[in-house]
Amino acid sequence: MTTHKIRRRSVIQAAGAAAAAGLLGSAPRAALAQDWPSGPVRIIVGFPPGGGTDALARVVGQKLSVMWNQQVLIENKAGVAGVLAAEYVAQQPADGSVLLMAHINSHALAPSLQPKLRYSIERDFTPIVLVGVTPNLLIAQAGAPAKNVKDIVAQCKAEPGKISFGSAGQGSAQHLALEMFKQQAKVDALHIPYKGSAPALTDLMGGQIQYVFETMTAATPHVKGGKVVAIAQTRTKRAKSYPNVPTMAEQGFPGFEATTWYGLAGPGKLPPAVVQKINRDVNTVLAMPDVQEKLDQYGAEDGGGSADKFKRFIESETAKWAKVVKDGKVTVDS
Repeated sequence: MTTHKIRRRSVIQAAGAAAAAGLLGSAPRAALAQDWPSGPVRIIVGFPPGGGTDALARVVGQKLSVMWNQQVLIENKAGVAGVLAAEYVAQQPADGSVLLMAHINSHALAPSLQPKLRYSIERDFTPIVLVGVTPNLLIAQAGAPAKNVKDIVAQCKAEPGKISFGSAGQGSAQHLALEMFKQQAKVDALHIPYKGSAPALTDLMGGQIQYVFETMTAATPHVKGGKVVAIAQTRTKRAKSYPNVPTMAEQGFPGFEATTWYGLAGPGKLPPAVVQKINRDVNTVLAMPDVQEKLDQYGAEDGGGSADKFKRFIESETAKWAKVVKDGKVTVDS
């Protein structure tokens, strides 16, 4: 086992132990017994089955179901790049029975892209725990003529507005990664939004579109299966699981960083004892070797830690992407 993995596991376990300490007193324990849901717990995913958000929700949900000896159901409510699912969870009882696999789309991009957003991140949600941060991969159909980012830029300049890039929806992380690329490369391209990663990947493999800035989580099975090819990754450092795929920064786009991230959140005013229990148990799940193996495979790194860490992370991401949206004058159909 690598030193990095051991260190990461120690940090996660320490965070879990700290969260657990808050549950040892009789008052928190009594509050939890009163507040914890007796029926199934539902984790709402804002995208169809087969995408990255769905995949990670199922990994975590299955482990929690065993740990809690309680049904943990994954429920897909796709639409508006994850916003519909967030709207739904914001209106649910704050008792731990309904959670959201919060996502960069619903919790960092939507506030600046959707002026008529029907929820407030600060008021209507309780951050619980960051599950993971992944790069996007710039992918093409296997056999595509472009071998690197320079080739794609040349294509876009030769046929302005005609080279097609799919995404998981207007206002999605994939869409914003494309907008960042267009701004930095000074090119025009055709954006084709889908209702989630799975249908976009299907059309990419079928040749209906040419490229996608797709989450590493959703793209990995198809890259490993040889159906799509990874041209670049979008964090400033290469993911451990993709040591041979160069970053956008390495291919002439210094500082290019467009991630996708996932974390559990509940409705606003979720009882602190419930937040502590879920945070502690998810930290325990993320430290499990078989879960770490899956997270590494998908490029999902830096998960775990406190609820406050997740809250501060959401705030920093919201500010970063608001600037990109403003500078690029990016709009989406409401």
